[in-house]
Amino acid sequence: MHKRSLLFFIIITIAFTSFSYSQEKEEHLYDEYKKAKELFKNEKYSISLEKSLKILSETDSLGHFELKYKTSFLIGNIFRQINDHKKAIIYYKKALTNFKSDSSFKSEHLSTAENSFNINKILLRIGGQFHISKEKDSAIKYYKEILASNSFNQQNLTTKASSYTNLSNIYREDSIYDLAREYSLEAIKIYKKANKKVLESAALGNLASIYLEQKNYEKAKKIYLDGLDLIKLDSSDRATKYKEFLYFNLAYTLYLQKDYRAYDYQEKSYNIKDDLRDIEIRRIVDEIYTKHELNLEKEKTALVEEQRKLEEAQEAKTSMLFGALSFLVLIVSGVIIYNYKLRQKNLRLKLSESKLIQQQNLEKVRSEAQVKILNATIDGKETERKLIAEILHDNVSALLSSANMHLTATKKQFNGDTPQEIEKTQAIISEASQKVRDLSHNLVSSILLKFGLEYAIKDVVKKYSNSQLKLEVSAKNINRYNQEFEIKIFNVIQELINNILKHSKAKHAQIDLKEEKNQLTVLVKDDGVGFSTSSSSFSDGIGLNQVEARIHMMDGKLTIKSEINVGTSIHIAVPILSKEKKLNKLTSVS
Repeated sequence: MHKRSLLFFIIITIAFTSFSYSQEKEEHLYDEYKKAKELFKNEKYSISLEKSLKILSETDSLGHFELKYKTSFLIGNIFRQINDHKKAIIYYKKALTNFKSDSSFKSEHLSTAENSFNINKILLRIGGQFHISKEKDSAIKYYKEILASNSFNQQNLTTKASSYTNLSNIYREDSIYDLAREYSLEAIKIYKKANKKVLESAALGNLASIYLEQKNYEKAKKIYLDGLDLIKLDSSDRATKYKEFLYFNLAYTLYLQKDYRAYDYQEKSYNIKDDLRDIEIRRIVDEIYTKHELNLEKEKTALVEEQRKLEEAQEAKTSMLFGALSFLVLIVSGVIIYNYKLRQKNLRLKLSESKLIQQQNLEKVRSEAQVKILNATIDGKETERKLIAEILHDNVSALLSSANMHLTATKKQFNGDTPQEIEKTQAIISEASQKVRDLSHNLVSSILLKFGLEYAIKDVVKKYSNSQLKLEVSAKNINRYNQEFEIKIFNVIQELINNILKHSKAKHAQIDLKEEKNQLTVLVKDDGVGFSTSSSSFSDGIGLNQVEARIHMMDGKLTIKSEINVGTSIHIAVPILSKEKKLNKLTSVS
């Protein structure tokens, strides 16, 4: 009887201990989830993802569906933010499965309407990712599943309105305007009733775009202005984004009506877009810096841990030696002391080697972070140059040409007796037009944008060749590529040509372009004074550093061969980025 009581007590103790341990682990995982969610809110996506994946892995052993649902949804949101839509869909679907599996959580904590809202929220995210990925049939399936819901609380109505808006966008893309208009009006009705002015403004923008595509410009203009009026005093990030969209499309509508107020609204759109781009660039740089700091911290932690293990090993070995000495001090004292010193020396060598490896790893991390920051800066400059060039060429140049035409028409009305002021004005406009064209060409080559890389390089070579320097170009199998790719390669080659002009003192230079095996190879060589590739001036050159960083980020290879008084040869090989189809600008709500 006594043995049975003891056995029962042991079983109860084990069960209670196991339950307490499980409860403590669950509370710990919930705390970790809150930290991961806070990191996501602060846009620390890489750290939040690492922590969330670890939580999800540990939650599998507990079978806790609520935490699995929340963590899967958070991971889906992270991939959504970094535009990895396929992975976002995978984790949103996991969240949906786990939520539907957790019947105890739903029945105890949430009403039927709240359950429906959570499911619809996940369905909306899945549909949105399919929509962005251009898988329209899948997107429509998930959006319509939301519309089929029977729950009508406030949150669900807003989610349904988002589905209406996104379905309207899809049907507008496919020119099914009746359905697009019907769904857009349903969304507007719900947002208006719920007093969601920002979302109502976005829905009005989509409705106006439908009328714009049907060439009903007056109706489109009125609705765009209505949408702007709703959010004119709202300075939130989401409202600012929609203002930029509405101003841009309103400007385009006025332009089609030949109403030159279009340029005022276009300028407002560009100002907002510039602000949004500055915010995005700062976010990218902050993320790179945070990742760099995290890697440094991990390296430091690993180094401290290794040093601790070495110290523990040293203490253990010292204890063993001390014990042996107490028994054999008279016989083997000399041998033990010698072995002790030898091992101490080996430990110091290993520690020094470990420190050296850690230092090399830290330098590699710093170098990679600097390359990424440098490329982000270069990309920003190229984008700004292209934007300014497009504005000068498409807008300012067009306005000057229009003014010149009007003056020409005015001159004819004077029957040959043209006032001197009109002649002077026309001359000034012609000069300004020429300067605008020159400035646009200097910012981004118009030949590059219109005719491609081969003709742009030939134009540069023709411009810089003279009696002192003969520049030649050879192109084999060169086609049109993605515009951003062509601009990057053109800027790299132009930087190398500038180096030849400034430093080489060459009499002849050759540029060879060739496409083979889905790679673009560029060879730039000259017979100039050359330089030593091992000198500090070579490694510190800003121009070549930018070229090397650019080629590295394009997954390419850069080889430089140069000798003093012999010349320089630079070989570049990069994978080709094909010309992409230009996508229409859309506004989706998800």
